[in-house]
Amino acid sequence: MSQTDATPRKILVLGATSGIAEATCRIWAAEGARLFLVARNAEKLAAVAADLRTRGASFVDTAIADLDDTDKHPALLSHAVNSLTGLDVAYLAHGILGDQAKAEQDFNTAAQIIYTNYMAPVSLLTWLANFCVQRHAGTLAVISSVAGDRGRKSNYLYGSSKAGLSAFLGGLRNRVDREGVTVLAIKPGPVKTSMTSGMKGSEKFADVDKVAQSIVKAIDKRQDVLYVPFQWQPIMFVIRHIPERVFKKLNL
Repeated sequence: MSQTDATPRKILVLGATSGIAEATCRIWAAEGARLFLVARNAEKLAAVAADLRTRGASFVDTAIADLDDTDKHPALLSHAVNSLTGLDVAYLAHGILGDQAKAEQDFNTAAQIIYTNYMAPVSLLTWLANFCVQRHAGTLAVISSVAGDRGRKSNYLYGSSKAGLSAFLGGLRNRVDREGVTVLAIKPGPVKTSMTSGMKGSEKFADVDKVAQSIVKAIDKRQDVLYVPFQWQPIMFVIRHIPERVFKKLNL
């Protein structure tokens, strides 16, 4: 549903300076979308906004916010919707990988990963879902992860936070779909971005621009779940069905 020749889409982007979000916004800007960008790094946010204006976005506004501050979500989201004069798509790309090794030893580190990746999105999505339900329209597109499909020793804090998010999205979809609201759970495998640049084997990770194209298409089609790249769907199907007695001995 490209709206280059119709009314520009009104899109709220939360976590707008993440690599995947930025690549997705570049596509929307070329379509002439109206964008409201939220991130906590003022300098990066200004650079992204300027870039999107030059790429053809019909409107770009921004807000600097720490999305872990859930008390400020209602005011932030109200401001964003007023600035956009409506809302067609809310795109949540807010999250952290966190430090698994440290989280295994320190509960506060573990709690921070869970709060950022699960609690904060639940707060944002509760407000956004209720807003969309009142209007019987809108798409909530949320970046979860293939890591949420099964806990693995290498990243089970991150994975469990994304598992919770995916389960929440499933229940939310079940509630709001009949009200005309789409909930898209985006499950990327590892993607080449600044967040993953230091990781082992990162040169083999998925190209961020191709991932962004798949996300835009899934939103346009009002899809429910997107594994990206697509091969992660059969891979995770197999991983989910490995018997626990075997799985617990694997080095994953």
